[in-house]
Amino acid sequence: MDIYSEINSFLQKQDVNLVAVSKTKPVSLIQQFYNKGQRIFGENRVNELVEKHESLPKDIEWHMIGHLQKNKVKYIAPFITLIHSVDNVKLAKVVNKEAEKNERTINVLLQIKIGDESSKTGFDYEDLIEQIPYLMSLTSINIVGLMGMGTFTNDKEITQQEFGAMKSYFDKLKATRFKDNDDFTELSMGMSGDYKIAVENGSTMVRIGSLLFGNR
Repeated sequence: MDIYSEINSFLQKQDVNLVAVSKTKPVSLIQQFYNKGQRIFGENRVNELVEKHESLPKDIEWHMIGHLQKNKVKYIAPFITLIHSVDNVKLAKVVNKEAEKNERTINVLLQIKIGDESSKTGFDYEDLIEQIPYLMSLTSINIVGLMGMGTFTNDKEITQQEFGAMKSYFDKLKATRFKDNDDFTELSMGMSGDYKIAVENGSTMVRIGSLLFGNR
């Protein structure tokens, strides 16, 4: 069994979606995974995402998983399936505006900052709670869950703590602010080095790149 089949089999048993992170990888390699049955691919650069969307089969679900600049939302708004990285209110407003222009509703995840690294972005959980009513008033985005990026570390205890905190945030929001929203179901966390810990802590969607495509 190849690594893709092994990972996919494990995730399917757990009812977890695999986002194949194809950033920097050529269309030909993505097509190979498509031919194996993979339909969800994640990119973190808008220009690359647009080019690949134009070149590959149209039943692919494209996910924006990287930091998204407000001035580039317009390029992906016509086709993006899910934006994982809505990390501030201003970005949410722009996504909503571009969704309206394209007469569609765009599914988004709210990114919460759980790692200590300065490079990580995201809402502070307490601040997010205050912003939820406004975010929910934006009628052309659909908040379907949360996303978090753990600290880049080999310390599994830190990873467990951070993913455990994410699950706690998700459960609290699901039970309160989103109790009447049946679409609020997704918890995106876990990558190549920690996806099994993420799944143990309730992840519904993992973002795996290097294990599938090799190092960049």
